[in-house]
Amino acid sequence: MSFEDIIFYFFSAVLVSSALGVITARNPVHSALLLVLAFFTSAGLWLLLEAEFLAITLVLVYVGAVMVLFLFVVMMLDINLDQLREGFWKWFPFGAFLALLMAGEMAMVLMGKQFGADEMPAPPSRGADYSNTKELGRLIYTEYVYAFELAAVILLVAIVAAIALTLRRRTGIKSPDVAQQVAVKRKDRVRMVSMPSEKKE
Repeated sequence: MSFEDIIFYFFSAVLVSSALGVITARNPVHSALLLVLAFFTSAGLWLLLEAEFLAITLVLVYVGAVMVLFLFVVMMLDINLDQLREGFWKWFPFGAFLALLMAGEMAMVLMGKQFGADEMPAPPSRGADYSNTKELGRLIYTEYVYAFELAAVILLVAIVAAIALTLRRRTGIKSPDVAQQVAVKRKDRVRMVSMPSEKKE
């Protein structure tokens, strides 16, 4: 077993364990932090595949921007965990069916030889002037431009929804009245008190 295989299995084990921690952690802040760890290990796997641009994009965009937004929303929302767990067993069969479906798809990918998927096209020859960033940009803005724009719109809707959730009206929070602040006069703010000077005995 080579050194790259050891690194791959290490990153894969960390990624799978952190992904399981995201969906099993009781505290939503812990789930978000475990998701950050999953993104970092995914970036390490991208580096092993020589996709440096995707790795740094995953770290900068998802860890640096999206996950910070998730953390702010999780910390600002008053989440009632007991209320969230009420419908767990109601939706458990549907979730188990989806989990089995995804496990079957991953098994088909990993055991591609048994399903006749081993005849993959050869990767392009990489010369001295080859750039995976250039190839990625060419594919995104030619063949996958509609999917790229759709993903951008979905992210925009998610950001607007997160802001709308944080701006909901909650009881027990004092908000300033700007009109009342502007209408205050100087004599209402400052009161001069005349005090006799103290004399030493």
